[in-house]
Parts: sequence; structure tokens; C-alpha cells
Amino acid sequence: MSKTETVIKEIRKILKKDVRGLTIQELSGLTHVSRITVALALARLEGAGEMDIRVIGNCKLHYIKQ
Repeated sequence: MSKTETVIKEIRKILKKDVRGLTIQELSGLTHVSRITVALALARLEGAGEMDIRVIGNCKLHYIKQ
């Protein structure tokens, strides 16, 4: 399993528990990987239709679709 796939699994688990939405920086801190790796994982989730994103100012909150 690649690093990105592992991060995707962790992000799914985190976002299922935290329904308020999290930024890339917050997810990076929780998964202990770089923001670039988190951004790549989120892009794959968004491309697969599993992710919702809400833009607030210059911040993006990421939510897993239930």
C-alpha cells in the first residue's frame, strides 16, 4: 500500500469522527505528514466524489460525504 493510500484511509477515519470540517493544515498535523501529501490525498478523495469542500475566506474546510 502506498503512502498516499495510507493517508487517505487515515483522513477518512478522521473526517468521519470530526464532522465540522478540517483544513489541510489541521489534517497534516493529525496525520503527521506534509501538507502536500494531504493535498494529494484530498484531491483523490474529491475526484472519487467522496469529499465536500466549503470555502470560507481563504480557508477550505474538507468534509467526507456521509
